[in-house]
Amino acid sequence: MSITLFLIFLMLFTFAIQDSFNLLPYFSFIPHYAIVQPWRFVTSIFLHANFPHLFYNILALFFFGHYLERIISKKSFLLIFFLSGIFGNLLFFLTTSNALSLAVGASGAIYGIVGALAALRPFAIVYVYFTPVPLITMAFIWAFLSFLGIFVPSNIAHAAHFSGLVTGYVLGRYIGERGRKFKRG
Repeated sequence: MSITLFLIFLMLFTFAIQDSFNLLPYFSFIPHYAIVQPWRFVTSIFLHANFPHLFYNILALFFFGHYLERIISKKSFLLIFFLSGIFGNLLFFLTTSNALSLAVGASGAIYGIVGALAALRPFAIVYVYFTPVPLITMAFIWAFLSFLGIFVPSNIAHAAHFSGLVTGYVLGRYIGERGRKFKRG
């Protein structure tokens, strides 16, 4: 089974049980508890606020995750996914004005997958509202909008999106450079 499908099934399973077992208060990312309960940096990635939130994250992970999984190792894929999600929560922690606000979802991790793809395949074509766009352009637009969103109060963790994308891009560049060195040497 691919890692992408495993992560999707894990998110679906978690979503199916999160209300029955009251998981949100104990496993979502709440900045006030982050230092004394560090597991929240990871567990919150698998929780989702509602079905549309879960659906769109799964849809993005399905398309971008499968693509990235074909061009890098499983270990590198998992590293990008988890570090992007963790660093997404970290920037949310550092930028939120409400230490008791709750953040859930795989968006930061998925933005990291997109960032890594933008570093490794910048001119791959994606469709934005039926318009073909180079992946690097889409990633830049998403990064710009997410960065601006950090300064606008909303129920969206723009800081997590921005940080996840930047983390994924940096890791993708590192993986790409490392791969080129192995080919030369």
